[in-house]
Parts: sequence; C-alpha cells; structure tokens
Amino acid sequence: MHVITHGGAGGTVDEPAARQAVLDEATEAGARADTPVDAVVETVRVLESSPRFNAGVGGARQSDGVVRTDAGIMTNDRAVGAACAMPGVEHACEVARVVMEETPHVCLSGVHAVDLAAAFGIETGVDLESEATRERWAALDPAPPAADDLRGQLAWLTGTFGGSAPTGADARPEDYDTVGAVATDGERVATCTSTGGRWAALAGRVGDVPQVGSGFFATHAGGASATGAGEDIVRVTLARRAVDHLELGRDAETAATLAVEEFEDITGSEAGVVVMDRDGEAGSAFNSSGMQTSRAP
Repeated sequence: MHVITHGGAGGTVDEPAARQAVLDEATEAGARADTPVDAVVETVRVLESSPRFNAGVGGARQSDGVVRTDAGIMTNDRAVGAACAMPGVEHACEVARVVMEETPHVCLSGVHAVDLAAAFGIETGVDLESEATRERWAALDPAPPAADDLRGQLAWLTGTFGGSAPTGADARPEDYDTVGAVATDGERVATCTSTGGRWAALAGRVGDVPQVGSGFFATHAGGASATGAGEDIVRVTLARRAVDHLELGRDAETAATLAVEEFEDITGSEAGVVVMDRDGEAGSAFNSSGMQTSRAP
C-alpha cells in the first residue's frame, strides 16, 4: 500500500523530530492496511490520538471553549463521507467513514453526528484538550466572553485576531487545519483529512476539511488532502484543483506545486497539499513556514 501523510501547514513546530516520528508511525500503520480506505483511516487515527497535531486530542478550542472535530473521506469511485462540529469525538475519521459506508448522505453535523458515532460503537465524550491547549486558552488576553454570548465572542474574535488566524512566522500548527492522508493500492484510491479546526474560531465554525473538493478529493486519477487557511481553501477548492492537474496528465509533485501556486495567487493566504496518483507516485507543496509529511513505502 502506498501512503502519503501530512501534519498540517503552518508555523514552526515544537519538537519537529518527535512530531515526525508520529507521522512516520501513522504512515507505516496505513501501509500495512488491506485497502486504501483502511489505510487512510488507520493513518489518520494515529494522528488524531496524538496531542502534537490539531486533530482529535489537542484540537483547537472554539470561541466558547469547546474543541469540535471534523473529517472527510473519499474514494476514487466518488464515495464520500464527512462529519463536522463534533464535541468529544477523537476519531472523526471513523465517523466520516460511517457516513460514507452506512448512510445515504454525504455529511452529518454536530450532536447528530456524535449520536451516529455512538450508534456505531465509536467512542464519544472524550476529553479532547491537551495541556498545551489549556495553557494557550488560559493565556488569552483579553479572555473570551461567556460561552453563550455569541455576539460578544464575535466581537472578541475580531478584536483579538482581526477575524482571521495568524499567518507566517506568527502562526502556530494549531492555527490551521491539520492532518490528512492519501493511499492507493495501484487500482483504488482513498483520501481522508481530519481537524480540530481553527484556533478560537466562532463556535460552530466549519472550515474546509469536511467539504468535498476543499479539504479532500479523489478520482480515478488520484487523491489529495489539503491543509491551511480553511476559508480560503474553500473559496478555491484546493484539493480538487490538485486532482484536476493529475487528470490533465501532470505528475503528483507538479500537481501539488501548481495547486498551491494558484491558491496563493488567488488568495494570498497559506496552505499546503499532499497528492498521490493511482500508481503511488506522490508529491507535496506548501507556502507556509513548514509542513511535515511522511511517505511509505
């Protein structure tokens, strides 16, 4: 099984070697799987359980102090599943897979997605906060308004962050959508992206990750998983742009590079993407300070 994985495009990370080791562990777990869908889910599961990434445990708090998780999954035959805005769900990738395989729908949200997870034996009610999350939240100045004061939270978000996530040297890994993987066995392709969302975003915000063509996309030609400034990724459907280049006959590295260049030209924002074609050739590109990746074999 061929797998490529990313840990998010953003600022300089703490302990990059330790973080890379988790990425490599995740990729190796995926490479041992029997199918591409199994591969991307196994890969992303490992990353969702690590507080070093903004997905699952260690995800970003929204303006009401709650961590909510999103994920999307897609195969080369256009099977799609997504789940978003889920409090207490560590393995959002598994919920997205249930939506894809067990329901007639593309996306479920909020408490109803959590209920679906529980109905299929996926653990819910998980404490998704890490020590780093708690420390960063406690250090916010000014402190966010009460959890039920959405107007106050919106004014606080705009006043504190200018309404957007930090970029460039000021960005942190948790300021961007985070983990994803693409896998192929030479015939079938699957991609999955998972996130804890944008730091201190307005409660209920959903970014690019669970939106088809934005955070993830796959066709017969290959698949892509995107990461970065979510609202702008949605505006240009970054993952689909990368796969479009594969369909035009470009190699995976060129597809990733062109997609990120086009994204930057259109939005001026930061993002990254990993791409893998059906034969297992992989590529990646980013215009942020960094994006760690891993590949197997």
